[in-house]
Amino acid sequence: MKLWENGNGVGVHEKVEEFTAGEDIRLDQQLVEWDAIGSMAHASMLNKIGIITHSELMDLKKALVDVVNLQEKGKFRIELKDEDVHTKIENYLTETLGNVGKKIHTGRSRNDQVMVDLRLYTKEKLLKIEKNLLTLCKEMARFADLHKDVPMPGYTHFQKAMPSSVGLWAMAYVESFLDDLKMLKTAYSINDQNPLGSAAGYGVPLDLDRDLTTKLLGFGSLQNNVLYVQNSRGKIESIVLSALMQIMLDLGKLSNDVILYSTDEFGFFKIGERFRTGSSIMPKKRNPDILELVRGKVNIITSSLNQVIGTIKTLPSGYQRDLQETKEPLIKSLGVTNNSLEMVVLAVRDISVSRERLIQSFSSGIFATDEAFKLVSQGIPFRDAYKHVDYNFQKYKKESPEEIIKKRKYKGTTGDLGILNIKKKIDREMAGSKAREREFKNVITKLMKA
Repeated sequence: MKLWENGNGVGVHEKVEEFTAGEDIRLDQQLVEWDAIGSMAHASMLNKIGIITHSELMDLKKALVDVVNLQEKGKFRIELKDEDVHTKIENYLTETLGNVGKKIHTGRSRNDQVMVDLRLYTKEKLLKIEKNLLTLCKEMARFADLHKDVPMPGYTHFQKAMPSSVGLWAMAYVESFLDDLKMLKTAYSINDQNPLGSAAGYGVPLDLDRDLTTKLLGFGSLQNNVLYVQNSRGKIESIVLSALMQIMLDLGKLSNDVILYSTDEFGFFKIGERFRTGSSIMPKKRNPDILELVRGKVNIITSSLNQVIGTIKTLPSGYQRDLQETKEPLIKSLGVTNNSLEMVVLAVRDISVSRERLIQSFSSGIFATDEAFKLVSQGIPFRDAYKHVDYNFQKYKKESPEEIIKKRKYKGTTGDLGILNIKKKIDREMAGSKAREREFKNVITKLMKA
């Protein structure tokens, strides 16, 4: 039975039922555990304010733990007649416990209920993404340290420009990913607010203890204004998607570089055999498919962000059913980003570098700027030095790329990448990430066992 049906015998048209449920039947299957956990905290709060007895609370929590266990075994399936995860679980509680099950929805709406589910689901996924992002940072820093003295042509306008190194190239991505981490942590903090108790956006005439549910569910803070809770749906999803987009943009650029530099024409890198697939028609052909797919999946995140922003940009205050359409892009993008990070980490661990090919790729013109600066160090104005080298470059002898990159000694250049300090920063961030994940797991475990 639908939670909103009044028993007058007039059911909704089957096409309306199918249309309004949309993708929620499939998506909500991933939210079963979180809906049950949110209901445990809500029931504990109802017990504290005298709506349900301690005995009823224990019955409800036991039944909700059973729901989680059934879900883990694949035996708690949401169907079209259930409408959504909230209806499925409440009907299960009512069928199992009778009138006690009918009390669980006191003081809440499906509006704040789904937001609790999504906030908790997103929190768990962001912690996994943070962990994998930091793992990638660590792998890229290791790669940079291993090849810090390997020369590599630097490009501008896709033309050879100035001497660079494999270490400089790799550390550029490490620092970019660490900036992405700042955005990810900001999105995590904004998402980490408890919406429960806002009901349909205007509160209820009961003395709900929202601080208690905040504590029980391990939220970082309470989202105070009950109307803003509803207005923030879609907004917070877009903030999370913005952070994911930055990560995916960097993953796409990194993938593109590795694909390009591992071609026969460049030959700088070689992707491990286990991370290349074959052709159905060309026997010796091996392709960087996983990196191409990561590059392609960037578009999923950018389009998801545009979809969410497009959904919310003209909505008035309060809940609107349009907001249902923000669920799929969020859930899908969290999965795509995490999977992409995992794949790139594996690929990076198995990339080899051809020092010989990299050194051979240095053309004489790539040293022109260094020659100009030699004249500058002798007191010649840069513009005169620039012209002199331009007119007389054929007289200059090609230098050793290894020696050239060592001469850049100030911070951030090929001779001083700051790898050690950045490795220490990554380790600190990983420790903090593990602590947040451990704390969240402990809170949820405590709630389920209490």
